[in-house]
Amino acid sequence: MHSAVFLIEFGAIILGLGLLGRFAGRFRFSPIPLYLLAGLAFGKGGLLPLGASEEFVAIGAEIGVILLLLMLGLEYTASDLVSNLKTQYPAGLVDFALNALPGAAAALLLGWGPVAAVVLAGVTWISSSGVIAKVLGDLGRLGNRETPVILSILVLEDLAMAVYLPIITALLAGVGLAAGSATLAIALGVAGAVLFVAVRYGRLISRFVSSDDPEKLLLVVLGLTLLVAGVAQQLQVSAAVGAFLVGIALSGEVAEGAHALLSPLRDLFAAVFFVFFGLHTDPSSIPPVILPALALAVVTALTKVATGYWAARRAGIGVKGRWRAGGTLVARGEFSIVIAGLAVSAGVQPQMGPFATAYVLILVVVGPLTARFTEPVVAAVTRWRGGGGERPGADAPPTARKSPVALEDPIAPGDPIALEDPSAAPAPYDGLAPRGEPSRTD
Repeated sequence: MHSAVFLIEFGAIILGLGLLGRFAGRFRFSPIPLYLLAGLAFGKGGLLPLGASEEFVAIGAEIGVILLLLMLGLEYTASDLVSNLKTQYPAGLVDFALNALPGAAAALLLGWGPVAAVVLAGVTWISSSGVIAKVLGDLGRLGNRETPVILSILVLEDLAMAVYLPIITALLAGVGLAAGSATLAIALGVAGAVLFVAVRYGRLISRFVSSDDPEKLLLVVLGLTLLVAGVAQQLQVSAAVGAFLVGIALSGEVAEGAHALLSPLRDLFAAVFFVFFGLHTDPSSIPPVILPALALAVVTALTKVATGYWAARRAGIGVKGRWRAGGTLVARGEFSIVIAGLAVSAGVQPQMGPFATAYVLILVVVGPLTARFTEPVVAAVTRWRGGGGERPGADAPPTARKSPVALEDPIAPGDPIALEDPSAAPAPYDGLAPRGEPSRTD
């Protein structure tokens, strides 16, 4: 009887996700907000709480985040990652300053104390790699020129979590300096070792994984990813970071074959992840903290847009691409909930859980919308005010050549058109370029 109920519940979830996805596709927007609202409706305190399938959904959600980051890693090579981190680390510092400090200030203003301030700083700092990876795929932007800038910030945030999580764990547990330092050293050592192996022995790993049989390739890649992610998490490093680095280590035909085989699995389990997030949010806990959470969400949405705009401008991306980069980074998600959960378990501040849930829920719903509409809204406001604004690419080096604009991003009436200079030599670009994907200037 229990298995029958499980099959009915889980089948209903998958069928509902498919119908919601089709509805979103018809109106050309991301289905993520619909998945989250469905989770709220059938979670704790919702219309019809699930029971038998909850544990399976939790495991599927974790696999969904791992697959999202693996697929992102498959788009890039290890050498690209290293060179990009070297050039984009200032963007990581700006990201921390603009987005962590508002969270810390909000906790202090609410009278929660310094430990809660460190926790809330992490909640507001880290964008959701899972949501953003899904949004980039849904909007067809993996080949955009601003996408490497976005991924650089996400990777820097994920790697920073290898340092932040041991620190916050030690603060919440009240352990001594020696124990906290040992935990931090282990986390840094594991992250560094995995990155070193990916850079140094990526070709050997690809050769070991390679197979002409799709079934064997799928099993080996999926098994290796879950194994590395599990070991990384056991050693206090994010499982998402481990999965991303596995994708980085794979290259060539192996990466292309794995991408094609794993795409349907990624879409399935990623949808389950977003439903699971909603399932564990009690709607009745949100109203008491909604106003301060909304105020903080507005502030940190603007600071994320500013972060993406600044980072894309620094990389020589055109104006449209800067706004797209900023809007895409707004969403918060899995890491924010994990950080707040640690604080709630330690009994630091009872209101931290509902506050973080309301905050993340606002931005995880708004994030896909800002990713889609920030650039066209800014363009419309600029035209309405009667000014042409800054010409796309005007801040780029004078020798930069404008690449062709893709069909999904047509030039709107009234937009200025940057003419190519046939005598200009292409300027070097220090960002990542996805494997096999054409880049776009803005």
